[in-house]
Amino acid sequence: MERIEYLQMAALEADFWWYRALHAVVAQRLSDLHLPEHTKVLDAGCGTGGLLHYLQHNTAASAFSLSGIEWDANAATMAQTKTDLAITRGDINQLPYCNESFEVILSQDVLYHQHVHEISALNEFHRCLTTGGHILLSLPADKWMSSSHDVHVHGARRYTKNDCRELLESNGFHCHQVGYWNSLLFPLMALQRLTVGKFKQESDVKVLPYWQNTLFFTVLDLERKLRLKLPFRGSVWAWGIKK
Repeated sequence: MERIEYLQMAALEADFWWYRALHAVVAQRLSDLHLPEHTKVLDAGCGTGGLLHYLQHNTAASAFSLSGIEWDANAATMAQTKTDLAITRGDINQLPYCNESFEVILSQDVLYHQHVHEISALNEFHRCLTTGGHILLSLPADKWMSSSHDVHVHGARRYTKNDCRELLESNGFHCHQVGYWNSLLFPLMALQRLTVGKFKQESDVKVLPYWQNTLFFTVLDLERKLRLKLPFRGSVWAWGIKK
């Protein structure tokens, strides 16, 4: 991503509706795995450390052995400062870890970046997971939803459920679950992306009025709590298990 995007992420991810909702839904999916204490969890492409910080302080995952890897050196430093966890500066296309180092790998909105090679990254995730280990992915949905936001954050691809299922099944994983989320806000998102979102000179990550930020988070968190499964979507997620 462009440097300004990392700075925006670091400044806003604790309060910005999108990050708050994403962190909560990842924590819920991680909780659904019913894993023991000290489970080794890697956040692959951890950015400035917001998800790891959330897991440390807001969920049962605080009992896990959490760590992260991030390509951007400045973002990795910010993540280290924010979490005081083991944050490695490295490339998810070639992970600097031994075989079967982790029980869980998280990867949120990372595989779609232009400098990430999907197959290489998934092969590395597979190598570094224990047999029966879990991968939790979240990715932007649908190519037609691309906008200037994708340009600013260097997003190169978008996905459907079938895309995610095929990627996992073709690279050594059983796709246990796949689905869509960020559905209730989809009509507003689609309208924005297909109009002004095509021409904006900045990404969608920016300070919003308090009421708007609160409303967007409340809607997405309601979707999470109700575990709604709707066909329209802003994002696709998948749970894979290493064969």
